[in-house]
Amino acid sequence: MPVGRTLYGGSPYLGVYLRVGESFAIAPASVPAGLARDLSRLLGVQVVRTNVSDSEVVGALVAQTSSGLVVGDDLSDEERAALETVAPVTVIRSRQNATGNNVLANDHGALVHPEFSDAALHAIGRALRVPARRGTIAGLGTVGMAGIATNKGAVVHPRTTEGEARVLEELLRVPVHRSTADFGVPIVGACLVANSHGMLVGRPTTPVEIVHLQEGLALVD
Repeated sequence: MPVGRTLYGGSPYLGVYLRVGESFAIAPASVPAGLARDLSRLLGVQVVRTNVSDSEVVGALVAQTSSGLVVGDDLSDEERAALETVAPVTVIRSRQNATGNNVLANDHGALVHPEFSDAALHAIGRALRVPARRGTIAGLGTVGMAGIATNKGAVVHPRTTEGEARVLEELLRVPVHRSTADFGVPIVGACLVANSHGMLVGRPTTPVEIVHLQEGLALVD
């Protein structure tokens, strides 16, 4: 399965800047052309270039499934129009407005920060068209940074408990594995992007970590 290693503007935290689904990727308006080509080639996705809430940290601000996108703050008309070329967009106002940091989702389910209100929890589930429930990964509410999930597998912070892993496996309906990325960084969701076709990791990620990530995301031929 395709695997690439790169940086975004010198940063190995690809998951902070990029949001990837099964058929599309959202990247900042200033994404380098070479990185956009790598996303398209390795992951088999359409790349949409846009900032979100006038920010480049798209991965931190957007949660997604194949059926919908959730953001936590106002969008410009141009940003909304760009995002809606790939999926319907829902704005959910909450103290946890960095939605990409606070939601871990695939096309089967969504785990969300435990401090989301009942109204926000239900709105996220409706927008993404999956069951949503509150939870933590390794005791962290920022579940979107503490893990990464596709429709084939999930990889989470090495200190994820057995109970947390069971909740994820039931909700996302995929096996859950533990690993680091970017040479020992435990918040793997911040370090890489992936879908069922391949993954793109931060350049410091070691060969051993790549093997663990491939196995966890079921990207082994």
